[in-house]
Amino acid sequence: MLQTPSGGARSGAAATDSGLMSIGTVLNALRDEFPEVTISKIRFLESEGLVEPRRTPSGYRKFSARDVERLGHVLRMQRDHYLPLKVIREHLDAMERGEAVPLPVVGRQRTGDDTPEPPERPTAARVGRAELLAAAGIGEDDLVEWQSYGLIAPLEDGAYDAEAVTVASLVAELGRFGIEPRHLRVMKAAADREAGLVDQVVAPLKRHRNPQTRAHAEARTKELAALTVRLHAALVQTALGVRLP
Repeated sequence: MLQTPSGGARSGAAATDSGLMSIGTVLNALRDEFPEVTISKIRFLESEGLVEPRRTPSGYRKFSARDVERLGHVLRMQRDHYLPLKVIREHLDAMERGEAVPLPVVGRQRTGDDTPEPPERPTAARVGRAELLAAAGIGEDDLVEWQSYGLIAPLEDGAYDAEAVTVASLVAELGRFGIEPRHLRVMKAAADREAGLVDQVVAPLKRHRNPQTRAHAEARTKELAALTVRLHAALVQTALGVRLP
């Protein structure tokens, strides 16, 4: 059985330990510690297998105190350790089986003995102009044209984000099918709108007075970005009537 860490989720669960809770009651129980949590977030965690509430005959979710405890663990591990949901699920499942498992270390996570990186240091890999051209297998004229359409843009120091290599390679590959860069402006506009929607959702977290909540904004941005990419791909497949491997 999981040991409940201190936090808002415990007090909310304890108050209703004798019965099952609606999703609205769960939301209120968690919000003291996790002010950014939403009903949509709880439903998403359920869809990812992080929690399995009971269902009434009419289909309403009913959560136990243990469910709220588990949700508190999930949200805390996301906020404090930037762990992916799959890793969190495997970690909690192992704990519930009684296994002594250390907290996974993934990606940007730091221990107390680590020295924080200077804030001005770039967090994403960068490539120079010549490196971009070589990696994507394109010429200088191609890059100039693609930049004119806004498909690729240099950073302030003239370098490029490493993701620009992926973009350039894909634009070049589409070109082999006769799709010209000017045709891709609609895709760039759609991507900008999707990014704006994500920014709108995480903006309250970035402005929050709690430093941990502000730090969680980046993890939430990545999570939402992954979901929008999956949705976009599914919509395109549906519109074309095909399924990608």
